[in-house]
Amino acid sequence: MKGDAGSLVTEDEQANAPSLPSDPANGDAVELSIVMPCLDESETIESCIRKAQRFLDEAQVRGEIVVGDNGSTDGSQDIARRCGARVLNVNERGYGAAISGATLGARGKYVIMGDADDSYDFTNLMPFLKQLRGGYDLVMGNRFQGGIETGAMPLKNRYIGNPILSALGRLFFRCPASDFHCGLRGYSLAAFKAMDLQTTGMEFASEMVVKASLLGMRIAEVPTTLSPDGRSRRPHLRPWRDGWRHLRFLLLYSPRWLFLYPGLVLAVIGLSGLAWLLPGPRRIGAVTYDVHTLLMASIALLLGTQSMAFAVFSKIFAVNTGLLPPNKTLARLFRCFTLEVGLLLGGTLTIGGLVGALYAFITWGRTSFGPMVPSQLLRVLIPSGTALALGFQVVFSSLFLSVLGLKLRRPVKE
Repeated sequence: MKGDAGSLVTEDEQANAPSLPSDPANGDAVELSIVMPCLDESETIESCIRKAQRFLDEAQVRGEIVVGDNGSTDGSQDIARRCGARVLNVNERGYGAAISGATLGARGKYVIMGDADDSYDFTNLMPFLKQLRGGYDLVMGNRFQGGIETGAMPLKNRYIGNPILSALGRLFFRCPASDFHCGLRGYSLAAFKAMDLQTTGMEFASEMVVKASLLGMRIAEVPTTLSPDGRSRRPHLRPWRDGWRHLRFLLLYSPRWLFLYPGLVLAVIGLSGLAWLLPGPRRIGAVTYDVHTLLMASIALLLGTQSMAFAVFSKIFAVNTGLLPPNKTLARLFRCFTLEVGLLLGGTLTIGGLVGALYAFITWGRTSFGPMVPSQLLRVLIPSGTALALGFQVVFSSLFLSVLGLKLRRPVKE
């Protein structure tokens, strides 16, 4: 989410609202801001705020409660004000926009965010605050360790969606969190600003964990509980749709797993197949591998090379747009792999392909352009065509990379 708090929210302060135990108006510095996104939560917002107030009172924490309202029409704002919370009206729609707007308008050194549907226990926030005080940048709740009440999480989310997405998050980004999508989490305001989060929807929760991992921030995990949604209406969450959005986000945020590794496997298989079959047919048991397999190996090499190029394109685009932090590897790549190097390599492959095609044409001419043994001609034409196509790929990719990399040529801090 770009921009400052003023561009995202408008604050609606009430003159006679009851003061929190540690209201800044009383001269106290705010240590903790408890942030709740809100969209028509009139049934549960009061319960959540009362629980959060109780925690602040009993733990004697100097804090505030901030509600990021996303356009409620059921009077949630009035309820929140009556309970003593600050209400920030977030104009941009979306779960992430509401959290980000409220966080950027918070006054605390630390922030703990949680849904306003009464499913999270706002009376037990001390484990989060202790870890934040201990220097952690992001503290994730773990519902599987703390306990999930009956009916609080659909079975497909509990046993399929969340475990799989959390495992992919740990694999892709080496994040220590085991409950990647817990909505109760804490972070320092400084860390949040450093993340420079861009998404506004449900992907916001994943982006926060991914960015914190990529930036090398300290991440901790504490047990928390999950209760059934306290609202009578259908929740905003749509398991299949939002699960796919999270999976898509993780893949797009990790070009290595989406493009690079599959492309590398294809390229290695293709190149190995070309080298193995170039001298002549190969036989394994009762199966003979000839030019037909050679053609498929050529296609695998071309697809693999293109996929790896897409990995680099995606990475550069993500860094340029702020989706991913600056990358030292990319900076070194542009110092070594210049446009001239790419043009030289691509030109060499293109010339090699043209030479091979010319050799095949001359060989055909020796027979007065009459019939030839297909396997002999194709054993020359397939590698030549592959080299020609690769040459063009490298040349055009180098030109495109040169354009994309203009913003990356600035020095990257070591």
